[in-house]
Amino acid sequence: MGRGVKVAVIGGVCAVMVGGAGYGAYNVVSALDGTPGAAASEPRSGPPSADEVAETSKKFFAAWEKGDASTAAGYTNNASIAGTLLTAYAEDAHIGGVEITPGTASGTAVPFTVKAKVSYEGATEPLSYKSTLTVVRGETSGRALVDWEPSVVHPDLKDGDTLVTAESATPRIQAVGRDGAVLSKEKYPSLGPVLDQLREKYGDKAGGTPGVELAVRHTTTQAPDTPLLTLTEGKPGKLRTTLSASVQAAAEKAVKRFGESSVVAVKPSTGEVLAVANDREDGFNAAFQGKVAPGSTMKIITAAMLIDNGVTSMNGPAPCPDTAMWQSQTFHNLTTMKPDESATLADTFTRSCNTGFIKLVDEKPLDDSSLTREAQERFGLGRDDWQTGIVSFDGSVPASGGPDRAANAIGQGQVQMNPLNMASVTATAVTGAFRQPYLVPFDLDDRERATAQGLPRGTVSQLKQMMRLTATQGTAVEAMSGLGGDIGAKTGSAEVDGHAVSDSWFTGFRNDIAAAAMVQGGGHGGDAAGPIVADVLRVGG
Repeated sequence: MGRGVKVAVIGGVCAVMVGGAGYGAYNVVSALDGTPGAAASEPRSGPPSADEVAETSKKFFAAWEKGDASTAAGYTNNASIAGTLLTAYAEDAHIGGVEITPGTASGTAVPFTVKAKVSYEGATEPLSYKSTLTVVRGETSGRALVDWEPSVVHPDLKDGDTLVTAESATPRIQAVGRDGAVLSKEKYPSLGPVLDQLREKYGDKAGGTPGVELAVRHTTTQAPDTPLLTLTEGKPGKLRTTLSASVQAAAEKAVKRFGESSVVAVKPSTGEVLAVANDREDGFNAAFQGKVAPGSTMKIITAAMLIDNGVTSMNGPAPCPDTAMWQSQTFHNLTTMKPDESATLADTFTRSCNTGFIKLVDEKPLDDSSLTREAQERFGLGRDDWQTGIVSFDGSVPASGGPDRAANAIGQGQVQMNPLNMASVTATAVTGAFRQPYLVPFDLDDRERATAQGLPRGTVSQLKQMMRLTATQGTAVEAMSGLGGDIGAKTGSAEVDGHAVSDSWFTGFRNDIAAAAMVQGGGHGGDAAGPIVADVLRVGG
């Protein structure tokens, strides 16, 4: 067919299309162009274009500003959940007068600022915050849609959360430290979750009266409401805590050195918690509630078990071979550690030799429950009876057979701890007495203090000396350098399945303060957790 003939045919088709047979005519044209007609009805694919990102976010913002939750939700990829939260934004949180100012998009992400007003029973307060949304391609529709996350509505919202404005369930508290200093989350951000829990538990006992607040309500967890904005002050009640403002400030600064880190400091002579700090993206109080393997810091308890059961002593034998076999499983030391068949327990502890401990766990009279008994009866761990004043986990050292019996001895296997637990372990090791850690006085709510047998004097003197040697001659030297006074420490690194880098652990004491830290994915104990503990001890000791 010549060029002229083809043009004539196309022209004729166009005439038919104008006459009303558009769909059929479109297919004929497509066929002539070599393009399958079905392509016209297929959803678009690939990342949204800049124009699509701008248009979708603009429409979403406009509907949100008007309070049209249904329409706004229709521009998301989860209209049902988005609609519920956006409806609660206006009806339950009483937020109106919304003005949204978008920032400059970065790819498919659009930052924006929200300015609004919260009004409830005659009280009105301005609200301002920043958030970000991302535009994605709908999986089935091919439309450009807002990728729905609760944080789009407010950055503090997570799955299952909602916003509520009402009279607070409990009065606000003014938490004060041991020296009378006010401990606010503005000055000590890491204390936010702790102060929220203290308010929930003791707000009605501290003498305050409730006000009206905008708060995040966590409907799928046991966490207390998180206040965002106060409309009516009420009267805060004063709550005495054991925290030290100076030690807390040091802890807050120290955890900022490494991500996913937590630290706790306690006063060994009393059990008072002097500081608790976390630097985690999830906001979880891992310092008190974490449940992870503590690595070689567990060797404090294992060494106590060996001494208390007469297996060996500080100056007794604890050979450190390259490897140790326990019920078909081979255990190793760090690749740089030289074997020492003539090592004492002090040598093995100071160098943190895994095989030296594992070679001794099958000695008589030890059995599968010996480490569990030592942890529970001497150190007060694993009995689920600590009453710190907020939610906490008091460790777990289950009786284990097979390879886990050996793994537990070096802080792996089934052992679970957190920095609170290990700070308490150090406090018990250097005083001989288990004093349950606590944040608020026991007489405030007549809580029952957990008790344990504690350690014999001879065991204490040996543990303390081995920790001193570790801090001055062993694996903790670098981290503890420059600290004066009576000091001691124990390093640890815990291997985690699926993680290329181990968790970093460190616990130590200086005079009448004990501290423990963990940095998940931090590597060797002295590399990350060690400097955190040293910073805290430097101020508190």
